[in-house]
Amino acid sequence: MKLLENKTAIVTGASRGIGEAIAIKFAEHGANVVFTYLSSEERAKNLEEKLIAFGVKAKAYKSDAGDYAAAEQLTNDVLKEFGSIDICVNNAGISKDNLLLRMTAEQWDDVMQANLKSVFNLTKQVIKPMMKARNGSIINLSSIVGMKGNAGQSSYAASKAGIIGFTKSVAQELGSRNIRCNAIAPGFIETDMTHYLNDGGAEKWFEKIPLNRFGKPEEVANVALFLASEMSSYVSGQVISACGAMNT
Repeated sequence: MKLLENKTAIVTGASRGIGEAIAIKFAEHGANVVFTYLSSEERAKNLEEKLIAFGVKAKAYKSDAGDYAAAEQLTNDVLKEFGSIDICVNNAGISKDNLLLRMTAEQWDDVMQANLKSVFNLTKQVIKPMMKARNGSIINLSSIVGMKGNAGQSSYAASKAGIIGFTKSVAQELGSRNIRCNAIAPGFIETDMTHYLNDGGAEKWFEKIPLNRFGKPEEVANVALFLASEMSSYVSGQVISACGAMNT
């Protein structure tokens, strides 16, 4: 059973990791997928071909989600080519970890623009066609760090906590238009952003995780599939942790 047949989804920052897994999962379930990338054109083209192989329409756009004008242009281009936007996954993000004492203003601003302003930029654009259609699902990627905090990650934690507040507010604003907005808060997931954790021995990190392992991008993608589909038709304004019970 394909849960997203004939839907059109945008996934930002999808050339690797969790974003890539979400794009693949959506295509597997019948969605036409638009995804963005910033640097790796080769990886983007490979993913585009992989998605098309599922028998759906797919297209990669080189677009900076942190740039308001770029988000507006992306939305216009997608509507012109695909006709609708039913699902938006705000996944693009970076980390520039540092102790607050050593953190520069530029590092702070870079993280806020890439992680939080990007969510505002694209959400503001996609809600226009969603309101017209009186239907839509917006999924924002937060983090367990945005719920618990973490030493050396004040900028990342603040940006991800901001996403949670934004998600809950948007859900309240747009619920009457049948637009749902939810967040996913992954814990330690096996991606390029967390590979450094293995340097100190993965076992010490497993002690903090009741399931005793890191998560896989596909496991976060399964949560995104649930939130994108009609299976979650009465779920909005929620934060779902995919963290192996770290946050209980």
